[in-house]
Amino acid sequence: MSRALRRRLQSLVGASEKGTTVVDPSLVLKAGTTLVRQWRGHTHTVLVHQDGFEHEGQRYRSLTAIAERITEVHWSGPRFFGLTKRARALAGAKAGR
Repeated sequence: MSRALRRRLQSLVGASEKGTTVVDPSLVLKAGTTLVRQWRGHTHTVLVHQDGFEHEGQRYRSLTAIAERITEVHWSGPRFFGLTKRARALAGAKAGR
């Protein structure tokens, strides 16, 4: 198992144990995808690469590192860029099926 896959699995386990937010399992970020987020009057654009992300010409290994750079505080990168759903919302959606 690759280090990247181990990190991904560990982050999913952590989110699941906390029960606060989870990454949408149907979401797959393909290389070339652009994420856009407005923050305090500025538009931030992130380009997805196969081995990481690019923001303002800098390469990053995670969205969390980018979110922390933008906000100057700890943020979950997937949550900051709107890629997560609240665990309760997911549970409610599953119950309604």
